[in-house]
Amino acid sequence: MKLFFYFSTLLVFFVTHQLHAAEKPNVILILCDDVGFECFGSYGSREYTTPRLDALAANGVRFENCHSTPLCTPSRVNLMSGKSNVFNYFDFGVYPEGQPTFANYFQEHGYQTAVAGKWQLLTGKGGITPEQAGFDTHCLWNIPGGGRNRYWNPSLVQDGELLDLPKESYGPDITTDFLIDFITKNQTNPFLVYFPMILPHNPFDVTPDSDDPQSTDSKKNFIDMVQYIDKNVGRLEDTLTSLGLRKQTLILFTSDNGTNAQLTSELDGQTIQGGKGYTHDYGTHVPLIVNWPGQIQGGRVIHDLICFSDVFPTIVDAAKLPAKQINDGDGWSFWPQCEGKQGRTRDWIYCYYFPRPSSAKYNDKYSHYEVSFARNKRFKLYNNGDFFDTTTDVPEKEPLTATNPAAVPDSARTMLQEAISSYPAAGLNANRPKRKRTEKKKK
Repeated sequence: MKLFFYFSTLLVFFVTHQLHAAEKPNVILILCDDVGFECFGSYGSREYTTPRLDALAANGVRFENCHSTPLCTPSRVNLMSGKSNVFNYFDFGVYPEGQPTFANYFQEHGYQTAVAGKWQLLTGKGGITPEQAGFDTHCLWNIPGGGRNRYWNPSLVQDGELLDLPKESYGPDITTDFLIDFITKNQTNPFLVYFPMILPHNPFDVTPDSDDPQSTDSKKNFIDMVQYIDKNVGRLEDTLTSLGLRKQTLILFTSDNGTNAQLTSELDGQTIQGGKGYTHDYGTHVPLIVNWPGQIQGGRVIHDLICFSDVFPTIVDAAKLPAKQINDGDGWSFWPQCEGKQGRTRDWIYCYYFPRPSSAKYNDKYSHYEVSFARNKRFKLYNNGDFFDTTTDVPEKEPLTATNPAAVPDSARTMLQEAISSYPAAGLNANRPKRKRTEKKKK
């Protein structure tokens, strides 16, 4: 009788555990490296081929007004911590120690967690390891112990060890394979996958699918790289489908900043110069696609303003975890909008950009004096007083003034000034050089 009771109790525990696990959705967050909204078919491009992502958008939700910071590390710190860089950004290549991440939080709530792709959050100046960031397992480039190669014959570190890979291995394939293996091994457990892709950052190398394996044409190779992003997203989705996990899995797809400024793309009859490193829209306007079969009604385009601080609370909300109290957190969930509800919408978003505070020089788009701005869907106000209409002057060549025929409504300027004033006037680095108001701002 005691033995029967023991096995009955064990069975109840096992079934209860499995039911609780099934109630928790899986979450896959994909972050590309250096590609703006203009490079995807669902955003109107006819120059790039992205059928799998277009299908995710068609059957899910596409956001038209999602903005990152203009450079990789600042965006990653913002995304992972749920707070603007003004509160916690330390320096390029560094995630500030002691700042919890979304992976820490999901791990605390019983999720298996994995990260693969590009790290760039631990250097000689500081930072954290993937383990400290809340990831149970990792396969990463740009992390201590690895090397310079990211694409062909890559230097990837898996769980602290440099991989010994076959000749002509391709980095994006290795990281995708790693995540497919992780998902397969954890198919009975709720999991969080963070995929900060290596693609399509320069150097613009050929991919395994390129027609000309000797091509040195940067634009042609970049187009192939974007197509390879699409292929690997498809591989992940196919894995979920084959394992019967697709309806249990939320997928979010975005990018860390705009396209490399060396490149131009055609969109709706216009030529768009990549804006990486610049604070105008072509540097910050990124794709955001959210897909979850059975949970999100597809075919919708949402025009609400979204910033990267919003992603952390959104995936927590979608997973029905207790709301995370983030010190200085300035994001809120856009999950209600994904479900078709009105949700809480933004009148404005804020951005702080000071990519390399420790730099000896401040003279280019990747290393310059600190800049902050607030914007609504049309107007943008900088902390130095420059004001732009982002719909008529995307490159921000001519600030709006009282004498300008397109003078700004006082209400818009007042609202955005109040938004800027609601944040600290400066970031963490108190000894940084001060920028004079009269100096021309680097955008």
